[in-house]
Amino acid sequence: MVRLRRTGFAVKPAKGSAVLFFSLHPNATLDTDSLHGSCPVIEGEKWSATKWIHVRSYSYRRRSAGKCEDEHVLCSSWAAAGECAKNPGYMVGTSDSPPGFCRKSCNVCTKSTSSSPTLLRRPKGS
Repeated sequence: MVRLRRTGFAVKPAKGSAVLFFSLHPNATLDTDSLHGSCPVIEGEKWSATKWIHVRSYSYRRRSAGKCEDEHVLCSSWAAAGECAKNPGYMVGTSDSPPGFCRKSCNVCTKSTSSSPTLLRRPKGS
């Protein structure tokens, strides 16, 4: 059985049938009414076969280390909460990961002598 989170509507598929959830409206906007969760198994077994269809590329987007900008609207609040130090891979990037998403809010880049910003690493403990 599957229950839709927002409406509380539950679906119990018959043997040999399937339940499909479409996460997007026809205009490609997110359909939050499609959020669903699995009900616990009371009797018998539950089988599931998931097929993901991605609208956009599922790979990392290449970001320039030269740009000093935040790429998420919550970067400043995350930085204020200490996430620059707690989650450096995402926030600022590491030597073995792409540049982070919140470099500006984490104060890890500055204008170099050229016109393009340069990514800098903050000293540990600062």
